[in-house]
Amino acid sequence: MSTKKKLSAAQSQELLSTLKTRFEKYIDRHKGIEWAKVQSKLEANPDKLWSLHEMETTGGEPDVVGYDKKTGEYFFYDCSAESPADRRSLCYDAAALASRKENKPKHSAMGMAVEMGIELLSEEEYRALQQFGEFDLKTSSWIKTPDNIRKLGGALFCDRRYATVFTYHNGAESYYAARGFRGSLRV
Repeated sequence: MSTKKKLSAAQSQELLSTLKTRFEKYIDRHKGIEWAKVQSKLEANPDKLWSLHEMETTGGEPDVVGYDKKTGEYFFYDCSAESPADRRSLCYDAAALASRKENKPKHSAMGMAVEMGIELLSEEEYRALQQFGEFDLKTSSWIKTPDNIRKLGGALFCDRRYATVFTYHNGAESYYAARGFRGSLRV
């Protein structure tokens, strides 16, 4: 992951081209939204463009999935078929990472999301994403966990099996090669 939070002009143009191509390919994810307005918003928010670059380079394939008329914000979610490849084998958060004495994972999902400037999907957002296709048929993704569950040492994750979206629990310190996290970004 990059330490500077600004893209070069070439990186920005390359990312905008990638996002536009994806936007045009998956038009059902954002009916009624115009790319020119999305691009204008992105160009006015270089920090958000940097976060989208981080989502892209870690395998997330971010795309526009909605628009909030009240705030004027566009929603981007990771839309890769499986949990982003470079965001797997992570425990849930910093407390879970600190609690592991041996075989620590390289990072935590919550910590990595903060560094990237994004948020983990909530269960509601994860289920909404599944309306646009079938995601996580072989992997699973950590989701935002309610405080009452987290205080007891647990964390939640979701996947899609048998044409159904499932929500499960696990110890927050656990990590698996097939579990990562999906992010969201408002621009």
